[in-house]
Amino acid sequence: MTLDVHAFPCRADNYGYLVRDRASGRVAAVDAPDADRVLDELAALGWGRLDLLLITHWHPDHTEGAARLKAATGCEVVGPEEAARVTALDRIVRDGDAVDLGETRFETSEAPGHTTGHVVYRAAGAGEAFTGDVLFALGCGRLFEGTPEQMWNSLQALAAWPEETRVWCGHEYTASNARFALTLDDRAEMRAHAKAIFAMRERGEPTVPTTIGVEKRFNPFLTAADASEFAARRAAKDAA
Repeated sequence: MTLDVHAFPCRADNYGYLVRDRASGRVAAVDAPDADRVLDELAALGWGRLDLLLITHWHPDHTEGAARLKAATGCEVVGPEEAARVTALDRIVRDGDAVDLGETRFETSEAPGHTTGHVVYRAAGAGEAFTGDVLFALGCGRLFEGTPEQMWNSLQALAAWPEETRVWCGHEYTASNARFALTLDDRAEMRAHAKAIFAMRERGEPTVPTTIGVEKRFNPFLTAADASEFAARRAAKDAA
């Protein structure tokens, strides 16, 4: 199974994603932060179609382009029930549901914490995952609706994925996350990892994707010992 992934920055710090199942040519977008940008990137790629829109959660910076993308392309709009409060959905997905894009199957997992109904999508056969605002490179989402225990459990579920799984997250927060991680972790390898991230950002390069293996080694929200330590670290990051 081969899945082409095209990431592009939009808005202030969001990432948009277009993915193509190479066998069938079918194309999906993951979240809809900016419809114009998604359509422009689609045209530049020459992929010629948009069949599916996968929404991770209801926040406007992930959904406000959905209606326009639907009108412009006729794509099927899929997302968690919470997203129906802000945009029309053709299909509501829940934990364990599968969404097919040609020969690529996306597995849906509920991952509450950032919002109570957040979902993530993993194409296990292709080794690619789209985590929205749950798991970031060296970080995790703020707890706008969920509890620390919910987010801790969500992150632990993602950490159980194969370490080579590539993680595509919703925002470019990695430099800020690295600065916070350094306050908790003074290992030489952590310093080297952060230095590489800072250099990438200075060159204007993206820091996504990351991998589950990298995050298990360096992400302070995955290296916490338990939900209590996670909660303390999340509160410290919020206050930083």
